[in-house]
Amino acid sequence: MKILITGNMGYVGPAVVKHLRQRFPHAVLHGYDTGYFAHCLTGAAQFPERLLDLQIYGDVRTLPAASLRGYDAVVHLAAISNDPMGNRFAAVTAAINQDASIALARAAAAAGVGHFVFASSCSVYGVAAGRPKREEDELNPVTAYATSKIGTERGLADIGGDMVVTCLRFATACGMSDRLRLDLVLNDFVACALTQRRITVLSDGTPWRPLIDVADMARAIEWAATRDADNGGRFLVVNAGRNEANYQVRDLAHAVASTVSQCEVDINLAAPADSRSYQVDFGRYAELAPDHLPRLTLADSINRLVDGLAGMGFADPNFRNAALMRLVVLQGHIEHGRLTEDLTWL
Repeated sequence: MKILITGNMGYVGPAVVKHLRQRFPHAVLHGYDTGYFAHCLTGAAQFPERLLDLQIYGDVRTLPAASLRGYDAVVHLAAISNDPMGNRFAAVTAAINQDASIALARAAAAAGVGHFVFASSCSVYGVAAGRPKREEDELNPVTAYATSKIGTERGLADIGGDMVVTCLRFATACGMSDRLRLDLVLNDFVACALTQRRITVLSDGTPWRPLIDVADMARAIEWAATRDADNGGRFLVVNAGRNEANYQVRDLAHAVASTVSQCEVDINLAAPADSRSYQVDFGRYAELAPDHLPRLTLADSINRLVDGLAGMGFADPNFRNAALMRLVVLQGHIEHGRLTEDLTWL
């Protein structure tokens, strides 16, 4: 088995590489990444890419189509990966997350790749009151990031041939990583708790978020990269997570506070309603991938984050303006003349 993982040097990538190497010790694993966040290691005992057979540095916007020949699967993680970055770099988000993703999938199909796994997002549901959302429900994106994910899903649906395509609409990522991000709700709360002994919730605490640990995202990707076409169809869009992991933001804050001693919760009850609120139904994923359902509980993810950050000696109360926030890293590259405004290396 030979697998290409794009965007492997981000937040989720190290967990995916580690899991695939454990599951398929004799597989050929290649990474492809532009390296925006390659230096953002967090408590890693070893360089995560040591587990790869080859690390390739390049931009997915210019990935040579001929280089895809010989791969059994492409796991496509590369993206401008959250709402603040999407808002700051809206045109680049469309170019990388959508246009380049569709072009990559078409090239993979032409090259004879057997499986294409696209890391989509439950954020496509956006403003979604009422019952938990299923895959066939109306989409209501409120950010450039979510819009780009919808555009890519629709583009992938039009690709012909025999390639098995899986769009995993992941719940909100969380958990410890060798390249940790703190611009995610649970990770942010744990960082607040450890550095300030106070969790500051910027919303009124009522929005709903489904969560999935990066370790469980890796298990879902393994399934998608190896599933038979008769298990879900040649083209599949599926919510990836578990029903029990739909939480209101205030409940996440209190769960973290109960783990970290002498920690208080400060909720901004006067904040305007956060339009990004959605519960998600993961029933289809449970039916199709019963052996790959998420295993880590909320407490597991919190404890792993606490242990990981403590092990790093993390103590920056101003972390929201520091290097573990992905937008801050990109802004730094631009300000120091390393990246252009369209996020091309100089």
